[in-house]
Amino acid sequence: MAIAKPVQAPEGATGVLVLADGTIIWGRGFGAEGQAVGEVCFNTAMTGYQEVMTDPSYAAQIITFTFPHIGNVGANYEDLEADNPHALGCIVRDDVTAPSNFRSVQGFDAWLKANGRIGLAGVDTRALTRKIRTEGAPNGVIAHSTDGGFDIDALLQKAREWPGLEGMDLAKEVSCRQMFRWSGGRWKLGDGYGEREDDLSLPHIVAIDYGSKRNIFRNLADAGARVTVLPATSSFEDVMAHQPDGIFLSNGPGDPAATGEYAVPVIRQLLETGKPLFGICLGHQMLGLAVGARTYKMHQGHRGANHPVKRLEDGRVEITSMNHGFAVDTETLPENARATHISLFDGSLAGLELTDRPAFSVQYHPEASPGPQDSTYLFGKFVNQLEKKR
Repeated sequence: MAIAKPVQAPEGATGVLVLADGTIIWGRGFGAEGQAVGEVCFNTAMTGYQEVMTDPSYAAQIITFTFPHIGNVGANYEDLEADNPHALGCIVRDDVTAPSNFRSVQGFDAWLKANGRIGLAGVDTRALTRKIRTEGAPNGVIAHSTDGGFDIDALLQKAREWPGLEGMDLAKEVSCRQMFRWSGGRWKLGDGYGEREDDLSLPHIVAIDYGSKRNIFRNLADAGARVTVLPATSSFEDVMAHQPDGIFLSNGPGDPAATGEYAVPVIRQLLETGKPLFGICLGHQMLGLAVGARTYKMHQGHRGANHPVKRLEDGRVEITSMNHGFAVDTETLPENARATHISLFDGSLAGLELTDRPAFSVQYHPEASPGPQDSTYLFGKFVNQLEKKR
């Protein structure tokens, strides 16, 4: 259905998206009933909607999928990046059809319903995406009611009163609550993820979990490391008590400057140890903050599995997965930090490396899930640094 501002719900409408600017978008609700308020963004990936919905970096966000066929391969228990979905809901063009994939164990509609997440179908997602690209990611409320009854004025007020992601620390909400050891490797057809024994001869990584995707830990394990995961609020002493050979800073949601209020002082202390450090997404942004750079809220953000990134050392182009609404300002990098990758969409910083210690980070997701695997070499690069330092 086209974007419009009708006075009353059209016949058959059981779902609605109300934006803070007063735009009302009607559709057919699916998944759970109810309402949720957050930032409305779009994702251009053609596969992996289940991984996208469970990525903790999507906390407090409502995802518009630009690919029209979402939900047609159902849902399963393996394509999860967290125990539960973190995206508040999703907006799609076509109605979800019956599952058509041998790995499916549940319909996408039923999966959303079981996990308390709202879906809205029948939307002109191209028009909505163009609106976001032109005007920026808006605040909005997604709602689903099978009887078609909505208090639009109340939903509009809710959208306008929501403070937005800028200044919001969400890492504490999605992080693990206590330390745990990671054991699984990358997925293989017929074998799943498998289990790995805790081999003490392997280099040891302590990963600080600001909202990490599971596939990051799988890739670190596959690269030849053992991984201990700690909560976002862990202190320098908490990290060093595990005697790490290196430290990993994970992805996560929210404003890096807000999370950085407690995380950046710890990262600065960790850098002083001289131990190798690797950051992804939010971890990349906070490494930038730790060395004195600044971050900023992007107009629309980068979200999808088809983002070209240029590696500056040799000009190689990598197709990457991205999911971020904030970025490190290249112009504010200090003398001991250099840009290593840039986005070919808009020239924004996509990677940095320190010149005086073994620390590097990327804005994109080399573990993909979903997406291409052009950048998985970065996990091997990090583990090789650990082995050299041992």
